[in-house]
Amino acid sequence: MDRLVVALGNPGREYEETRHNIGQMILEKLSFHSDLVWKSKFKGQWASKETELGKVYFLVPETYMNLSGESVAPLCKFFKVSIENILVVHDELDLPYGTLMFKNGGGLAGHNGLKSIAQLMGGQSFTRLRVGIGRPERGSVSDFVLSTFSSEEKINIDDVLELGAKGIESFCEKGFEKTAKSFGKKSAFNG
Repeated sequence: MDRLVVALGNPGREYEETRHNIGQMILEKLSFHSDLVWKSKFKGQWASKETELGKVYFLVPETYMNLSGESVAPLCKFFKVSIENILVVHDELDLPYGTLMFKNGGGLAGHNGLKSIAQLMGGQSFTRLRVGIGRPERGSVSDFVLSTFSSEEKINIDDVLELGAKGIESFCEKGFEKTAKSFGKKSAFNG
């Protein structure tokens, strides 16, 4: 049973360290990241890894966030990955900064990357690793997600990224159900 891990974000240097790109930042912290061989196709960069549970594909879409499905759908079609076997790693406004949570299906919470994937995959039954970035106290949400982390947040960013990477590694080795159960809703700041 092949699976796919999609790390959402926007392409281009100006977006690299922004809140919207936290999924891609987490991918770079995987313990086996340097062993992955990345190829350019499906409007993104993809790699794969063999695990005891089958092959896991990794995808970094190079479309903009609101077109993420244009990268995900062709890869899934080509490698015959079903929607239930997709894990989307994305920024989440409705969780406090540093809180991570696995979720099976559900709403899209206005997230344009999730909307695009749901539209082009024909459903919302993919799994997610929601990475809390918090909400702005005031001002525009779109400006907030496209901004870089505050100097206070940057102090602990590695803890957040490493916790996310551990979650993805667990998903690769144990599958979604076991990982979601053992991981629960975790904060990078209180064990």
